[in-house]
Amino acid sequence: MKVRGSAIRVALALSVAGALAACGGDRNVGRTTGSFFNPQEIPLETYSAEQIFERAEFELTRRRPADAAFYFAEIERLYPYSEWAKRALIMQAFAYHQDADYPNSRSAAQRFIDFYPDDDDASYASYLLALSYYDQVDEVGRDQGLTFQALQSLRNVIENYPDSEYARSAILKFDLAFDHLAAKEMEIGRYYLGRDHYPAAINRFRVVVEDFQTTTHTAEALHRLVEAYLRLGLTEEAQTAGALLGHNYQSTEWYQDSYKLLTGRGLEMRSLGNNWLSAIYRQTIKGQWL
Repeated sequence: MKVRGSAIRVALALSVAGALAACGGDRNVGRTTGSFFNPQEIPLETYSAEQIFERAEFELTRRRPADAAFYFAEIERLYPYSEWAKRALIMQAFAYHQDADYPNSRSAAQRFIDFYPDDDDASYASYLLALSYYDQVDEVGRDQGLTFQALQSLRNVIENYPDSEYARSAILKFDLAFDHLAAKEMEIGRYYLGRDHYPAAINRFRVVVEDFQTTTHTAEALHRLVEAYLRLGLTEEAQTAGALLGHNYQSTEWYQDSYKLLTGRGLEMRSLGNNWLSAIYRQTIKGQWL
């Protein structure tokens, strides 16, 4: 049997052949090349690496990724330094990821990168490692440490394997994870704003405006700054935040809301004073960097 690349193996793992489906639920019986594979009756050590590899693939087609990971790991144990062990290691990382066992998936992927940094599948191992963090970033309220780790790992894929088939997906996921961090800052800022903790709220919205300008949350952050500064009586800062909104996000609901707030108090949406927002206005709108 010829050892194939990971992309082909992943495609195989995601398909279910009708013939295999007919095998039922017995996890201990499956066919391999030229033998009937029953590890409960015959020690696993008596099978070749190829036979064990086929059994692991068989478990993937039956949607049993934990069992597949076990067999892939056994190849690594029984036949170290072989070509089969190398292929089994990357597939082990994949199988663990399919089982949502992210720490073990990450460990296997990292071992592959460490042992085979120049292999064609190193880019896929790096991508799997990033996914082991990214796939846990699903709720704004979760630990943001995972998001930072996902961003760093995705950046590694983008920078180290820019021509790989995984680079584009990594870029898209990087942008989503980046947006996720901004959403967390907004959530905390709104919490403080709703409880009249205006300085704390302003600090959160400022982070979004300064560090997450390319995300979907910047327009709302500027509007919330207008609200917070007005409540503190800091009209110059509020007007400058409104000016940034008017220049960059005039078609949004946040601009309309800020416009009503400011004009309702007889204020204009224009940059005033010498504050951090006016510095951003001068730099980004006027091109005055000094």
